[in-house]
Amino acid sequence: MKKIKEKILNGKRLNKEEALCLFNWDLHSLGYLADRIRWRLHPEPVVTYIVDRNINYSNICISGCKFCAFWRPKGHKEAYVLSKEALAQKIEETIQLGGIQILLQGGLHPDWTIKEYEELLGWIKGKYPQIWIHGLSAPEIAHIAKQSGLSIEETLKRLIAAGLNSIPGGGAEILVDRVRKILSPRKCDSATWLRVMETAHRLGLKTTATMMFGHIETYEERIEHMLKIRKLQDKTGGFTAFIMWPFQPKNTALNQLQAAGAYEYLKTLAIARIVLDNIPNIQASWVTQGPKIGQLSLLFGANDMGSLMIEENVVAATGVRFRMEEKEMCHLIKEAGFRPQRRNMLYEWV
Repeated sequence: MKKIKEKILNGKRLNKEEALCLFNWDLHSLGYLADRIRWRLHPEPVVTYIVDRNINYSNICISGCKFCAFWRPKGHKEAYVLSKEALAQKIEETIQLGGIQILLQGGLHPDWTIKEYEELLGWIKGKYPQIWIHGLSAPEIAHIAKQSGLSIEETLKRLIAAGLNSIPGGGAEILVDRVRKILSPRKCDSATWLRVMETAHRLGLKTTATMMFGHIETYEERIEHMLKIRKLQDKTGGFTAFIMWPFQPKNTALNQLQAAGAYEYLKTLAIARIVLDNIPNIQASWVTQGPKIGQLSLLFGANDMGSLMIEENVVAATGVRFRMEEKEMCHLIKEAGFRPQRRNMLYEWV
């Protein structure tokens, strides 16, 4: 333990075995080390956040992931595709609230090809050129490519030309195919997720990386996930942030599982900050953990509170509904000893 602690404090990189050992350490030791790294990377006492809105343009999906309570099959009475009028209303509300970005995601639609996505992105950019479109997860992009008979690179080039500005890290779950085959067998495998991200980075798009843990994965698979992200970041430098949250089982096909609690969340968060030495920003998941644990995350390696979440539907479908206004978020940041600062997706202060 002492040798690993010295490595961490001296800014040396941990290998897989060393990283795995961290799960046996006590929470306070991990929090202390993660906090030291956070201050080394971000010496100013600032915690950032963004004002944006999650817009799920459709819930129609063929993936049928066992962890998802949001998706509906085509033809279901609750299945939908948002009209342009509904989209316009959501975007205009976002702009009125000071929002600068929309996080645009849907399911793996059985009928849509690249043309529908080009039209959607083009319409948004044409009507709201000031809005940054952070959209379409790696599995969505892989699905669009397959549906359209295109390579991932050609698909991305066309989406960028239509108005896509950056890609969220959704659909990563755990980047281990043993887990993916059980949880989401119709979604792209881990190599394809990484290939979409690598291609996006090469084409100049910045992206985020995510991890949804606390279901059927092992500690070793959590570390394997982090190391795959770290390896790609070494190659491309294209990830701006890492966002992780515990699986919420209610209303899903895995509702017999117990949700991971705050202790497990903070422990995994601290380990992520220690292991992911080349990812500049780590977000706090107050959307699943609530404002107080979100605040505590700022002492366990997180330097960003993520989004105000003017709208959020996917986590809410599991019955977990935490909401926060900007005033409350700023209060929590200040109370933890930091200065709140608005940012954009590129982590530039605005």
